[in-house]
Amino acid sequence: MAIRRGDTILFERPPVIAAWAAVGGKKESEGPLAEGFDLLIQDAAFPEEGCANWEQAESLLQQKAVEACLRKARVSPKAVDLALAGDLQAQCTASNYTMRTLGIPFAGVYGACSTMAETLCLAAALTAGGMARQTLALTSSHFCAAERQFRTPLDYGAKRTPTAQWTATAAGACLLRGSGQQGVPVLSATFGRVQDYAVRDINNMGAAMMPAAASTLLRYFAATGTSPADFDAVFTGDLGEVGSALLCEQMEREGVPLPNHRDCGCLLYDGKTQDVQAGGSGPGCSAAVLGSHILPRLQAGAYRRVLFVATGALMSQTTFLQGESIPGVAHCVELGGENGV
Repeated sequence: MAIRRGDTILFERPPVIAAWAAVGGKKESEGPLAEGFDLLIQDAAFPEEGCANWEQAESLLQQKAVEACLRKARVSPKAVDLALAGDLQAQCTASNYTMRTLGIPFAGVYGACSTMAETLCLAAALTAGGMARQTLALTSSHFCAAERQFRTPLDYGAKRTPTAQWTATAAGACLLRGSGQQGVPVLSATFGRVQDYAVRDINNMGAAMMPAAASTLLRYFAATGTSPADFDAVFTGDLGEVGSALLCEQMEREGVPLPNHRDCGCLLYDGKTQDVQAGGSGPGCSAAVLGSHILPRLQAGAYRRVLFVATGALMSQTTFLQGESIPGVAHCVELGGENGV
């Protein structure tokens, strides 16, 4: 059913992403990918839904992504065998409370901003192995909840540095099914290794995560004998402008230039007009770009084969205050091919 080469699992009978959905907030509705979203909410506090705080609002954002995804797949939550989900909140509470409502068998995943790729890798492996027929992979982030937890409360009014990134208020969900069904095939999954190059600046996540993206890509290309030229695009998420420039420099030094590199943190917003400093971030950023841009273009044939490499910074509030450096990880999903599309 699968072949292991280095850190990469190649699926002989690729599972497919049968349905997907992307949900965002006001800032996402003003960005260049707005038309691809399934739902855009102008007040992401959800006051009309009775939410009392930002944390509850993020859970509701995630629920709406799942509902939209399952509606497109024409299945109910009861038909889903397993959900893999995570978020940025302490102990992944947004995902926990979402699953409390939906009642789907659930395994929590924490990969920070790499969570969308990590849940896809796990869901693809479980589905390809016959351990689940229909598997959900999802994640979310909320600007207001993340700022309160990792930086400063919004009321503080702190000045953002040029290297800082804007945490997306967004959620994405994908439903995976077995090989041969309609959808976008998941051809391979590569689980990344944690990299730490002693970056300590909490406002420069791109620099902290870049080594992990380079490491995973180099291991993937070495294991599969492929090169960037074999793909229509190599998507990272979310290095932003700073991390993307560093990645291209590093890959050039490694002898593997990335002329077709795209970054989800640079795609979600218009950096010239939206005041997002170095770009977007958060688990919901790459998840939203996947659902609003990448998967629709694969389905339509505009892309033939792509790599989706989500990156995550693995610090916590405690380790940051202790002066620890910021380790990163990147997981890679190969999407496309003829089967099922």
